[in-house]
Amino acid sequence: MTAYIGRFAPTPSGFLHFGSLVAALASWLDARAASGRWLVRMEDLDPPREVAGAQAGILQALENYGLHWDGEIAYQSARHAAYEAVIQRLFQQGLAYACTCSRKQLEGSNGIYPGTCRNAGHSPENAAIRVRVPELAYHFLDRVQGRFEQHLGREAGDFVIRRRDGFYAYQLAVVLDDAWQGVTNIVRGADLLDSTPRQLYLQELLGLAQPRYLHVPLITQPDGHKLGKRYRSPPLQAEQAAPLLWRALRALGQIAPDDLRAASVDDVLAWGVAHWDAGSIPRVPVLPEAGLPTL
Repeated sequence: MTAYIGRFAPTPSGFLHFGSLVAALASWLDARAASGRWLVRMEDLDPPREVAGAQAGILQALENYGLHWDGEIAYQSARHAAYEAVIQRLFQQGLAYACTCSRKQLEGSNGIYPGTCRNAGHSPENAAIRVRVPELAYHFLDRVQGRFEQHLGREAGDFVIRRRDGFYAYQLAVVLDDAWQGVTNIVRGADLLDSTPRQLYLQELLGLAQPRYLHVPLITQPDGHKLGKRYRSPPLQAEQAAPLLWRALRALGQIAPDDLRAASVDDVLAWGVAHWDAGSIPRVPVLPEAGLPTL
């Protein structure tokens, strides 16, 4: 059997918050419970959105919360040549094309590209690059969410793999990097569930192995907003590590005993590894559990 390799891939557009912790903890526990490796990859694809100090802050937070990684940190900013080589290959094979559409032109398309530039034959200079999608449905069996299916033509449309400003798109980079690092299991937030069929298509197109997927529920506020970098989501504090790890376990359906609230970080994580049950993770968004520091 292939050895387990998992990963956590934060974006340095902000600092880790409780929602990030839930996803990171789930990924770490799933790897450690399988005696696998856990990698950290910095998804620094978009410099204009990067927050000063966020990369160092993210890594320090993982250390403070006992989520130690294996091997060297990978940085997507060091992988541009690999992305470009694949884009050039897809373009030359007619599997990708240049798109000059502006955001204004795409208003009203509900996020589904209408194919305006599909057969226009534009030069790739100063243009976005889109990959052609087939009129097919792609599905997979998520370990928590169950079967998920998306018809790429009707529900996604041809999607961008290199932006007009020259920055590489998440969908391409994540597929190439997971394959490059040998990732076998992807554990991440459910907000990325509908990205997965596009990634399955790229894996098929490029002859890459398909990892197993587990999408954990989002953490929401009572008004329905998800915790995130832009909405009431303060950075993780080192002094709250043990109680917030306990709280994250509970959000993941792992019923950690109350006395772990005051335990050490190592003790909370040891309990989590020993009792990890991915089958107990809820499928739907969950509210933060009460009784601990306010988020």
